[in-house]
Amino acid sequence: MADYTQLATDIIAGVGGAENVTKVIHCITRLRFTLVDKDRANAEVLQSLSAKGVPAITALYNANLNQYQVVIGQAVEDVYDEVVNQLGDSVVDADATNAAVAETGGVKGKGSKNPFVRAFQVVIGTITGSMIPIIGLLAAGGMINGLLNMFVKGNNIFNVIDPSSSTYIIVSTLAMTPFYFLPVLVGFSAAKQLAPKDSSLQFIAAAVGGFMINPGITNLVNAHVGTNAAGKNIVVEAAAPIAHLFGVTFNTSYFGIPVDLPSYAYTIFPIIVGVAIAKPINAWLKKVLPLALRPIFQPMITFFVTASIVLLLVGPVISTLSSGLSFLIDHALSFNLGIAGIIVGGLYQCLVIFGLHWLVVPLISQQIAATGESSLNMIASFTMLAQGAGALAVFFKSRKSDLKGLSLPAAISAFCGVTEPAMYGINLKYSRVFIMSSIGAAVGAGIGGFFNLHMYGFSGSLIGFPNFSATHVYNPTLHKMVEGNPNNFLIFWIATIACVVVSMVLVWMFGYKDTDVMGAGVEKKNAFKDAVSK
Repeated sequence: MADYTQLATDIIAGVGGAENVTKVIHCITRLRFTLVDKDRANAEVLQSLSAKGVPAITALYNANLNQYQVVIGQAVEDVYDEVVNQLGDSVVDADATNAAVAETGGVKGKGSKNPFVRAFQVVIGTITGSMIPIIGLLAAGGMINGLLNMFVKGNNIFNVIDPSSSTYIIVSTLAMTPFYFLPVLVGFSAAKQLAPKDSSLQFIAAAVGGFMINPGITNLVNAHVGTNAAGKNIVVEAAAPIAHLFGVTFNTSYFGIPVDLPSYAYTIFPIIVGVAIAKPINAWLKKVLPLALRPIFQPMITFFVTASIVLLLVGPVISTLSSGLSFLIDHALSFNLGIAGIIVGGLYQCLVIFGLHWLVVPLISQQIAATGESSLNMIASFTMLAQGAGALAVFFKSRKSDLKGLSLPAAISAFCGVTEPAMYGINLKYSRVFIMSSIGAAVGAGIGGFFNLHMYGFSGSLIGFPNFSATHVYNPTLHKMVEGNPNNFLIFWIATIACVVVSMVLVWMFGYKDTDVMGAGVEKKNAFKDAVSK
């Protein structure tokens, strides 16, 4: 764990000293100070700070909240703990901190007055807050799967592990487990996001997610191995449809009601909607049930009612919609992946500015879960790489020591798949850097698309190179190995070099010079900043 003692000391000095601080709380990415005199804070000093693990710091005053906010990023809790350690417990407001974390993980109380924008904020904020804690785990699973593919016989890299061996099956199962159990993980996370003070709802939501992927449910409609009266294993055929209506096949029933039971493994939207339904039910039961009955009957009723609604209505509708959206994206990409790579690659990081990239994450995970690869993630990977290359070009070209100290760690972070430090610390503040980097991303993704580059995992950018190593990979839907591009790894490195070189050359020539004046970035341009955590 990094030592943030000196950084905390510098931040306290930057906001006017300990005597100028009356309260400090934190949200997902920011320290929020209530100051005696806001004019004593020095934004330039704060923005010049950098420390290991905190490559980009931004400071701003929020007049609506009367808070001086210092954007830290992922290390905010560690820095907050050290700030409190130095200032003392008198500045702590635990309730305000919990509320701020909940709000910035989802939707703040003061959103847009436009009901359509407000509804959009709710959706984006909920998805964002639910997925953020799980992204690292999904990336870990993808990396394990990518490294495994490097050692599989037939992929012509290390040729060590037989793809039919128990070792391969165990490791590949381990790698895909976070994806398969997404309803459980997202259910727990979404409950914590939507009702941070109701800990009981988190476990109810996880149980609903577990119910959705329980083999007892999936075996109702899928072929599986069972046992006969003699105790011998037999193959039980998939259940025959019981009804058809408006093109929908109902494959089982619940209390005599026909049900279209899809596969919930690898999905997130049905459980998020389920949690949104469970929250008011659980809160209402807490109010009306006697205290003596509450420990048993509150979770029992919430669990049963929520699971039933998901089974009868939410799951089939949401799964059908998400599958349809994924189908459209898959076919749009397959029409001409090279052109799609150029267009999406050039514009993808614009989604990051508004936090809309979280809508893409479930589609990527669904592609990987269904086919073992994701062309959409291949494109996104080059956009991360390009933003890091742009920041690296600034590091080499700039003569400013403070900017060099900021741009190098930001570039390293982007090469590791986290682009926000490079985006918000460098590239968007010098907007031409962002534009030139995005052109480099379009070049890299376009080359990958035209040469049919496959990506077999979740982690992207430079650190995700193992996810491009396979020439064939296990397809979860077909339950067999499928052939890929025999030159996949070579194409990846060619596209990677092109992406980095083009990004750096363009930034060097047209994107940055030391006489440029740093802009305000996109903080005030983000229409959904109240709903989206950066």
